[in-house]
Amino acid sequence: MTPLPTPRRRPARHALAPALAALLCLPLAACGGGSGAAERPKSAPSGASSPAGTPPARSGPDPSVRPLAAPTLPPGPGGAAPVFSHGRRDGAKRVALTFDADMTADQDKRAARGERFDNPQLIATLRRLKVPATVFMTGKWAEQYPDQARSIGRDPLFEVADHSYSHHAFSTPCYGLPAVAPGSARQDVQRAFAAFEKAGVERTVPYFRFPGGCYDDAVLREIGPTKVTAVQWDVVSGDAFAKKSGPVADQVLAQVKPGSVVVMHCTHSAAPATEEAIRRIVPELRARGYELVRVSDLIAGG
Repeated sequence: MTPLPTPRRRPARHALAPALAALLCLPLAACGGGSGAAERPKSAPSGASSPAGTPPARSGPDPSVRPLAAPTLPPGPGGAAPVFSHGRRDGAKRVALTFDADMTADQDKRAARGERFDNPQLIATLRRLKVPATVFMTGKWAEQYPDQARSIGRDPLFEVADHSYSHHAFSTPCYGLPAVAPGSARQDVQRAFAAFEKAGVERTVPYFRFPGGCYDDAVLREIGPTKVTAVQWDVVSGDAFAKKSGPVADQVLAQVKPGSVVVMHCTHSAAPATEEAIRRIVPELRARGYELVRVSDLIAGG
């Protein structure tokens, strides 16, 4: 797959590069101040179990589940959600690897037929290499793979952020994604957090990534009351549907700067080369003197 260009800001703020459109149009089978936690409604329905090897499920929401006291940015004009794309360029050599765990409600049948929207091997490799990471998870993914969501969300190495419940577009046009219903953006964000709670995900952070990276000023104001910081990126990995890991690793290593946020994916069916690419990216970044951190660490650094 041809390496993807760095995302460019457009008038409607569609941050994903056009070459990623094919991935988003499915919609994505793999996979966009003060401190505070996102506002949450009651729990959403839970779904199927995950493969063996993850901790056993507990019935119902865990009352001990609480969002981390992670740093956020101050709200924008009119209480709009603030947007974070990268950390300081003049500070320490730190980079955040982020992974979008995408799934939508209409992909249930595909999952039932055996398509894997998860990537346990990738998570195992991150653990083996001791890589802190931020996982942007859809609520539907947490419902489909509750054991894995819980395992990720209880590991101090990781933090779990909101990638919407439905993975529908919050601003259109957005690479063919269906749009959330008018006026329902805030509810969609909250529904994902509720799905995390029901799955027992403990290490949630008040960050949100727009499906497709698409947003505008109106939707930033609409989701403002949830108190999330919208997290974009400055490095596109190109792992979407990449069959070979080499170009993915090359692209990340060529683009990374101090403070970078790298967008990758945690879905084997749509990003099968990601785990192999990580095995090269991580040692090379460390050899260059980079510290791998979570998004919360970059935001805390200024």
